[in-house]
Order: sequence, then C-alpha cells, then structure tokens
Amino acid sequence: MAIERQTIVYDGPGGPFEGVAAIDTAVIGPRPGVMIVPNVLGQKEQDNVVAERLAALGYVGFVADTYGKGKRTTRESPKPTLYMDELNADRALLRDRLHASVTALKALPQVDAARTAAIGYCFGGKSVIDLARSGGVLGVVAFHGIFDPPGYDYPTPIAAKLLICHGWDDPLAPPAAVTALAAELTEAGADWQLHGYGHAGHAFSDPSMKGATRPGFGYDEIADRRSWQAMRDFLGDLFG
Repeated sequence: MAIERQTIVYDGPGGPFEGVAAIDTAVIGPRPGVMIVPNVLGQKEQDNVVAERLAALGYVGFVADTYGKGKRTTRESPKPTLYMDELNADRALLRDRLHASVTALKALPQVDAARTAAIGYCFGGKSVIDLARSGGVLGVVAFHGIFDPPGYDYPTPIAAKLLICHGWDDPLAPPAAVTALAAELTEAGADWQLHGYGHAGHAFSDPSMKGATRPGFGYDEIADRRSWQAMRDFLGDLFG
C-alpha cells in the first residue's frame, strides 16, 4: 500500500476549486471513487485523512471543494459559516458545484467513472443528500446531516441509494425533520436507510468536537465507529 495525496484544481460555477485526492499508487487499474464533502469549515486536514482512510479501503478518496479555492474558515473565524451561508441561500448553486466536483472525481485516471459515491459531514451531509436528489453518483452517505429540502424540483425516482447516519439528539435535525426526510425520500421512490444513534448529537463523528459543552453537539466514539462500519457495508454493497 502506497497512499499518496494529489491536489486537484478544477473548474465550476464561481471557481476555480481545489480538492485533494488520496490514491493508493500500489493498486493497478481503475477503482470506485468516493467524494467527501466537508462540514461548514470547508476542506481541511481532517477531510484529507478521511480520503486516505477510504483509499486504504480500496477506493479513490476525493475531498470536494464547494466554496472555491482559498475560501475556508475555522471555528475561530469572525464568521465560520460565511461560505456555507452563501450556498444555503442558493441551493441550485450548491447542486451545480457538487456536480462539478463529481465531474472532477470521475476524470481522475484511477477512478472507474461508472462507480462513484459521495459521503458528507454536517453541511456536507446536506450536500450529498442534494446530490442524491439531483443525480450523478450511485449512492451517498450523510453523517449528521441537515435535512431541509432544496426548494427546487428534481428528477424522480431518485436513482442514488442513500444511507443516513443520524445522531438522535441532534438539535439541527430533530425528529420532525427526520420523518419529513423519510417521507420525502419514500415519495420520491428512493432506496434509503436510516441509522439513528441514541444519545449522540450533531458532529458525532468529528474528533475535534471532543469535550464540546453545547447541548446536542459533540464527538461520540460509539456512533463514530458504528457509522463508519455502516458506511463500509453500504459502499461494499453499492459497488459489489
């Protein structure tokens, strides 16, 4: 195993964009590609590590950039939600940037373009559900995502399969939002499954949130481990 990172600059609406691919160069030939859509802060080292973990599982991991090259925030930024807010206000633009990112993933020579998926965290979870709605990949996994509908029409039946990994105590996606999403996906004819983790809240898979004091937020080792295994099973089934 020889996992290497590559910086990928690509075009899209409002671009350029800069993503990071993790590839096992010891593997010969194309393999499935899995796109990672980051949380509110945008692409960062934590996401690059996820890409490497996916590469170790036999995929090409690709961290998407939906904000634009150089547009990142931290929790200490004056407004950490700056770039997320812009896309929340224009979900069609978010959709189009996601599709530009999928195009960049599929263009990588190590990727089997017919076998791609996407996973996302928090805002990235919302993003990959939007991607499932609009098409372009075989399946998506949302970790502690946000579930509000995008406000535009999309093709049905939804072709992409969905795995929703949800912390039941997440105040950003209360039970009413969960059941509304389930109803929407059912009506849209999607193949979907929901894993709810008791006593887990928002950002349960984010180790940087250990010790968080805000109610309903924080890292949960059990939910993190179980959801990662659920993702592995989902991708294995998806790609055969």
